[in-house]
Amino acid sequence: MTAAAVARRAREAPIAEMDWLPAEAPLAMPVQALHEGRLSPRRLPTSPRGIGLRRALVIGGAALLTLAATWQVWWALRDGGLMASEAVLLALFAALFGWVALSFTSTLAGFFLVLLRRDVNSLGIRSDDPLPELSTRTALLMPTYNEDPQRLLAGLQAVCESVAATGQAHRFDFFVLSDTNRAALQSAEEAAFLAFRERLGDGFRVYYRRRDNNVERKAGNVAEWVRRFGGAYPHFLILDADSLMSGRTIVRLAAALERNPGVALVQSLPVIVNGRTPFARMQQFAGRVYGPVMAYGIAWWHGAEGNYWGHNAIIRTAAFAANAGLPELRGRKPFAGNVLSHDFVEAALLRRGGWALHMAPGLSGSYEEGPPSLTDMLVRDRRWCQGNLQHGGVIGAKGLHWLSRLHLGLGIAHYFTAFLWGMSMLAGLAIPLQARLSATSGAVLQTGDTQRLLWVFAFTLSVLLAPKALGFLATCTYLRLRRGCGGALRCLTSVVLETLMAALMAPITMYVQTRGLAEVLAGKDSGWEAQRRDDGSVPFASLARRYGGLTLFGVFVGILAWMVSPRIAAWMSPVIAGMVLSIPVVALTGSGRVGQWLRRLRLLQVPEEIAPPPVVARAAKLRGQSTA
Repeated sequence: MTAAAVARRAREAPIAEMDWLPAEAPLAMPVQALHEGRLSPRRLPTSPRGIGLRRALVIGGAALLTLAATWQVWWALRDGGLMASEAVLLALFAALFGWVALSFTSTLAGFFLVLLRRDVNSLGIRSDDPLPELSTRTALLMPTYNEDPQRLLAGLQAVCESVAATGQAHRFDFFVLSDTNRAALQSAEEAAFLAFRERLGDGFRVYYRRRDNNVERKAGNVAEWVRRFGGAYPHFLILDADSLMSGRTIVRLAAALERNPGVALVQSLPVIVNGRTPFARMQQFAGRVYGPVMAYGIAWWHGAEGNYWGHNAIIRTAAFAANAGLPELRGRKPFAGNVLSHDFVEAALLRRGGWALHMAPGLSGSYEEGPPSLTDMLVRDRRWCQGNLQHGGVIGAKGLHWLSRLHLGLGIAHYFTAFLWGMSMLAGLAIPLQARLSATSGAVLQTGDTQRLLWVFAFTLSVLLAPKALGFLATCTYLRLRRGCGGALRCLTSVVLETLMAALMAPITMYVQTRGLAEVLAGKDSGWEAQRRDDGSVPFASLARRYGGLTLFGVFVGILAWMVSPRIAAWMSPVIAGMVLSIPVVALTGSGRVGQWLRRLRLLQVPEEIAPPPVVARAAKLRGQSTA
């Protein structure tokens, strides 16, 4: 059937009249109450042995490091008593150091696991084992919202073909769950689906459903499918619009749920691919080099109380239906209403219901794409900020496991760290200024124990950068991964480049996240916009509107710091430079041309770039993209 014939057929036959859905198999999915509930059981059969000790080592280690570092800062500030600005700085330091210390101790555990080739999943999932034979059906769901339908369905076709290559396509049904609300895209989506189904032929069961009411956004899209069709499928697997998974990986995940009846969810670790701009390449490199040690550490101490990232995960349908119906949150906007960051909440409710959630960081074959520019990432991040702050209304729910509360709490805290970093910077300026105005002899940056503070600063920087160093060292122990990243020397160069780029972008992220936090607290809703996938370029006028204020603020802070103390200005120069150079930094890191230049130099390279996995290469071919 030609493309024109497909489009004509879609126009002539309304979607409601077309046989694009299977017979309904309703499954009750009650809305869960937050004011009542009970955790049962407290320990799960698939929980690893010694999980309590693991958590004590990671959390206790972070607490001890924070206590030691905070003590050293207090000791340096104690002479003459603490000024108000010093007390504020001490409190901010303790909170921020605790944040980076937890990341360090968790990553350190992951580093030793990767170094010793220790597998952390207790579900028997092995990428190199013979492929298991499935006995149950699984639905693969791809929710979409105003995406390019050709691009979306090219990715899904690559996944379908990869599943077929396992010889077990008869165990899978594929659903496109559309929330698209733009009329032109709706017609294009229907025509593209007809062409997609025509290309696949009769060997696949592929279905399409579009909602007219986008209530609860993605969470509501999936919940509506569960309530209409979930009774026919023991499991379902979620893919985002930019996700890809190999058929072998999908089969292994389905087999893991078949073998472990007490497990509700297995989360894979998606590898970021197809980075074309410097920003996207930076993300894919960081995820490939630093990601494994971080993920192994998280999986090691999370155990059966893992988390859910919203995609590239398989879920037990009955468990999800019985426990993950999301309530409408009470209060004032934007905290009230539908849950936006649904995945953390669904994970917490599943664990409350007595189900295990695991991560399988060593399972290969799971992929996703990152946003092409810092601006695109921050737009998406603004929505996540509102969603995570909503978790303040969930964290106190009855019956949640303490680790689920920790997941929710860390998600909330993430969006306060930018504000805290900004406050610590201002407090650092206020101390010598207050001392100068009040002639206080004990001002630390004037006459205090500066040597001790220098050691604390060096120690803090080491803890902050350690996950990158550990990821690099772990990468070098794997020959294929090391070569795929360009060899040890080029990989090290890429680590330094990524670190410098991240340092320049950190003040921009701090500014935008702080502004987003203020907007959420003031009641401004984030909205729901479609995401860009490839092009990271932004017109200069748009950049000037977005970051012009930050540039001027950076100039002001730089002048103020110099007036207070040239030494302080030198210490703050990386932050000041990031703010002053925000417009060119965002422009250059979102440039496809600069990204291609880095690719030719083999910088920020990952193995999937020089030898694309079959499902990634197939999707690129169907999209008309080059992988060379």
